[in-house]
Amino acid sequence: MRRREFVTLLGGAAVAWPLAVRAQQPDRIRRIGALLNYAADDPEGQSRVATFQKTLQELGWTEGQSFKIDYRWRGASAAELVKSAPDVIVVAGTSNLAAAQQASRTIPIVFVGVTDPVGSGFVASLARPGGNSTGFSLFEYSMGGKWLELLKQVAPGVMRAGVLRNPALASGIGQFSAIQSAALSSAVELSPIDVRDAGEIERAIATLSRSPNSGLIVTAGTFSIKYRDLIVALAARHQLPTVYCYRLFVNGGGLISYGPDVNDLYRHAANYVDRILKGEKPADLPVQAPTKYEVVINLKTAKALGLTISPTVLARADEVIE
Repeated sequence: MRRREFVTLLGGAAVAWPLAVRAQQPDRIRRIGALLNYAADDPEGQSRVATFQKTLQELGWTEGQSFKIDYRWRGASAAELVKSAPDVIVVAGTSNLAAAQQASRTIPIVFVGVTDPVGSGFVASLARPGGNSTGFSLFEYSMGGKWLELLKQVAPGVMRAGVLRNPALASGIGQFSAIQSAALSSAVELSPIDVRDAGEIERAIATLSRSPNSGLIVTAGTFSIKYRDLIVALAARHQLPTVYCYRLFVNGGGLISYGPDVNDLYRHAANYVDRILKGEKPADLPVQAPTKYEVVINLKTAKALGLTISPTVLARADEVIE
């Protein structure tokens, strides 16, 4: 080989080698902010976190090497999370989404468990969200009719039902309206129970229990998750047949629930985070509804309430807690 050709070849290799090394080096660590509506020590919250992280890893992300998650728990500030400049934010619940959108209109946001995101003004439409937010809704309001149907099936003697809700949220009003529509054909007298804190919950449930043949429906919302142990305990103390919006209430001793598989929503959220980190925009990713719903029954609680669950209802159950 001639000296000039050798020098030229060596020079080309010297240029190509750093490029090859740079190409083999991993991208920078992507930062994910997570604003959750659970307490840090809540086992249900930890279950959601585990599902989310596992799904990201299945998609090829390695924690500590290609991604890092900054978790903020119930009561944390969305503004403080935004200041840390994450690449994408995952938020759980309506109030957290409202706070995150107020804090940033540019950082991509993936939400989980938000009822009526269009009616609440969070996205322009389900198919084309626009803006910086997309995600997974909790359910349609019409699902409220299923709660009332279940209440009558597990406790046929119920003639009046209280609907526990947070009146400050549009979703609380919407859920009650759907249940009210179903009540017209069920001969059940329905009444909203507006609560904002533990004291109001205690007084309201005690008052409801004084009316014979009463039952309770607990709607979805951050408030119901926050006070779920209190609500379940009060329903047991006052012997009120109660239908809940999530299985986590039944895991904690509640009677029966019908609602989405929330862990499944977190799996889908991880997929959206993956797509956004790879360059897609929230505005172009459609808001999706849950695809998995489940009925969970606690037979121990039914027995304590003196209720016999019919074979028809048991056959519908996805899980029966003995």
